[in-house]
Amino acid sequence: MKRIATLAAAAALTASLAGCSAVQQLAGRSQASGEALPGQVEPVHAAAIARDEAVFWVTSNGCTAKEDIRPIVRASSDGPIITLRRIKEDRCRETLPEGTEVRWSFEELGLAPGSRLSVENPYQLPPA
Repeated sequence: MKRIATLAAAAALTASLAGCSAVQQLAGRSQASGEALPGQVEPVHAAAIARDEAVFWVTSNGCTAKEDIRPIVRASSDGPIITLRRIKEDRCRETLPEGTEVRWSFEELGLAPGSRLSVENPYQLPPA
């Protein structure tokens, strides 16, 4: 019985440490390098990867521009992963329920044509 409790505690600790790593990465630290990442993870309303372009719809209060969002691309065993991070807050007051479109070519992202790209950002439905 004591052995089962010890194994359960070890499993819980392992799971919590993995969770800490994921939270740290999403909160703004690169797991591989330990460097701080810019801005905040940006929820996306939609994403499309086609024709060597990555296109996203993000929340906007009327002033969000492509320069306000920074794409971070990192390698993984399953192919590149992109995470959008907002580096400048949109303080305008014109709510755009559909959000605004931002797009990057694979060339801008440093990706080879035809690369398989995954999106790490959380999805958020546009306001009704």
